[in-house]
Formats: sequence, structure tokens, C-alpha cells
Amino acid sequence: MTVAPEQTRMWMPASNPVVYKALVALQRASSKDLDAGLVELIYIRASQINGCAYCLHMHTSDALESGADPVTLGLIAAWRESTGIFDDRERAALALTDEVTRIAESGVRSGVFEAARAVFDDYELGQVLASIAMINTWNRIAISGGYPTSFDERESG
Repeated sequence: MTVAPEQTRMWMPASNPVVYKALVALQRASSKDLDAGLVELIYIRASQINGCAYCLHMHTSDALESGADPVTLGLIAAWRESTGIFDDRERAALALTDEVTRIAESGVRSGVFEAARAVFDDYELGQVLASIAMINTWNRIAISGGYPTSFDERESG
């Protein structure tokens, strides 16, 4: 069990370790077989939209540690205007991330889904959707729980 930082309102690893472990397992399954860099783009983009500083800090740090280009990471928020930076798969995943993260506003447009389907096979598309769903779940837990920005639960004991 991880130790909760003092400033949190609720710390899922301590308050509900069964759910926490299930969420971690689902997150690992959702990103299995996807390029790690693509997964980090999804996580960072959804976290930007949701305003989750905790997850932004964690996943930006992870991306930098794995060798991601800092300029590319800095352009995720403006990915639509960043021509020549993101490839077709990344652009499709980012578009789908935008729409799924904001699903209550207008759903997921068929054109966005079909663009993703054109560059991902069915298995990969399921992984992308599950990864988007998982980071949105983590964003909601971290924001609701008041998780501190620079704390990393994976490093706590």
C-alpha cells in the first residue's frame, strides 16, 4: 500500500486498494502492444484537456525520460496546427482523444473515428480507445482526490 501525501483529499491506493489495483491492471492491458510514445501522447493530451496537473507532470516526465523530443511535447496542445510534427497515426489518436475526452459536448464524429480506423487495425483501435478511457479515469481520480502535482504514486512506498 502506498502512503498518501498529506495534502490529498482522497488517495485511491490507500482508500481502495482493490479498485486501484484493478485500474492499474486495466491501464496496463489497455496500452499493451501500442507504441509507448503514442500512449504518452494520448495521456498528455487528455490530461491537458481535463486540466490534470498530476497526470501531466507524470506523463510528460515519463515521455522525456524515454527520449521524447521536448519540442514535440510542447506542441501537443496545438497538435492540429503543428504540421510536420505528428504522423498520421499520432494525429488520428490525438483527434480521437480530443473527441472521446469531450464526448459529452458532441459525441465522436464519424469522420474522426473513420480516420482512426484507417490507420489502426481493430485491435489497435480498441487499445487506443481503452487508453483514452483509462487516462480520463485517472484524471478524474487525481483531480477529485487533490493529488499533488509533483508526487508520483509509483515511487511511494
